[in-house]
Amino acid sequence: MLITFTNPHINLFFQYLQFEKRYSEHTIISYKTDILQFQDFCITSFEVDDITTANAAIVRSWLVQLKENDISSKSINRKISTLKSFYKYLQKQKVVNDNPLSRVISPKVPKRLPNFVEEKDINTLFEHVEFTDDFESQTKRLVLLLFYNTGIRLSELINLQIGQIDESYNQIKVLGKGNKERIIPVNQILLNDIKKVIAQRPETNVNNVFVTEKGKALQPRYVYGFVKQYLSLVTTIKKKSPHVLRHSFATHLMNNGAELNAVKELLGHSSLAATQVYTHNTIEKLKEVFAKAHPKA
Repeated sequence: MLITFTNPHINLFFQYLQFEKRYSEHTIISYKTDILQFQDFCITSFEVDDITTANAAIVRSWLVQLKENDISSKSINRKISTLKSFYKYLQKQKVVNDNPLSRVISPKVPKRLPNFVEEKDINTLFEHVEFTDDFESQTKRLVLLLFYNTGIRLSELINLQIGQIDESYNQIKVLGKGNKERIIPVNQILLNDIKKVIAQRPETNVNNVFVTEKGKALQPRYVYGFVKQYLSLVTTIKKKSPHVLRHSFATHLMNNGAELNAVKELLGHSSLAATQVYTHNTIEKLKEVFAKAHPKA
């Protein structure tokens, strides 16, 4: 989707996000969509062509309209975050004196606990579900293993390069959000599986670890499809996706005593707040232990 703006300040803002903040293309498109929607609202509702002159009253009116249109609190908060970043940038560039979002309160979002696959179901997937010896089937098995064993994101996995596999130290180097590199340890068995699939790759001109039978890099929709297919064989949870395996990785680490900071680093989170969502499962585990072990439970 091509979104362009005539306002030079908006275009400079997106150059700032791309080249200085190094945001992903997906994130930038989301920001552009939010700002375009706000710009359209300013023009149609207040006849304000230049959103750099918008005030807090206009912003609040827009948020009220979003709420009346049944836009979720989560989506509204994202749009608030977009505008906050935009006007903060304008302040820094001395284009505006005040940030009209400074007095806007974000709506509360009900906490949603992350979906995850039970350990017993993960064991069923890798110990009892049949994967044939052909290249495609072994690639799918390895993708599933890597999601669960490392907590890697979908975008990180499909872009994983052969040069990021470090055999000397049994680890992989992952390029995450904001082009931040992180190190994830892998055991020798998984490393051998990676080497085996790389050795079986068809002739290709790409350096991606994972390719199709035609030598092309894997596409997100294809990966999402077979992950959902295989998870459907072992679990009845509603959502079945690569990210659910990432949630499972983190949840099982926490339930087996991993420190929160360590899980944060493995996941590539920028703050502990994002990782703390997994502690609820640890609390449930503690209740289970208490119920089984305490004589008065």
